[in-house]
Amino acid sequence: MARITRRELMSLLGAFGVVATLAGLAFGLPAIDRSLPDTRPVSAEEPYLIGAGVTVVPPSGATLDVTVTRPGGSTGTALFRVGSVQYQIAVRPFDGDLRTAGERLRHRITATAGYQVTGPQLEVTTADGLDGLQGGYTAPGRSGRYVVFVADGLTIEVTVSGADLDLGRTLPQIEASTRTLRTGGRDR
Repeated sequence: MARITRRELMSLLGAFGVVATLAGLAFGLPAIDRSLPDTRPVSAEEPYLIGAGVTVVPPSGATLDVTVTRPGGSTGTALFRVGSVQYQIAVRPFDGDLRTAGERLRHRITATAGYQVTGPQLEVTTADGLDGLQGGYTAPGRSGRYVVFVADGLTIEVTVSGADLDLGRTLPQIEASTRTLRTGGRDR
């Protein structure tokens, strides 16, 4: 009968330890992740940093969807929820003009099956003097609005969507929030 040496026993225990650690990570981390909430409340009193120096004051009662939100140094995305309405702001580097940014966003919206842009783009300005274009769109079971701004080598795209009744109720709050958008490079 073969005899197991102390060294072989320690190696076997070490291997079992590694397997147990990997199993704990493989099953434990997803369980912990599922137990954490997907959204967290945000203050309607303080500007929220989206990314690349761009901030917005969220609407009252909004929550931040942490599964989609990605702040960053040169880009950023924030998804707020106001009830069942989604309010997303994306910031990216951009070297074109406002009209080009507006057409690009309209094209991305209509490239999604069932989505249609409704009406012309209208001019809009934030409280900080940032000029933009806004419009509307429809999707199966939802309506939406979009706004695009270009400043400081960035495009700031705002999309809002929800069921007609919910969107109609929350749109004034979201429009007021959108008017608080600021870029870090703008003179104040």
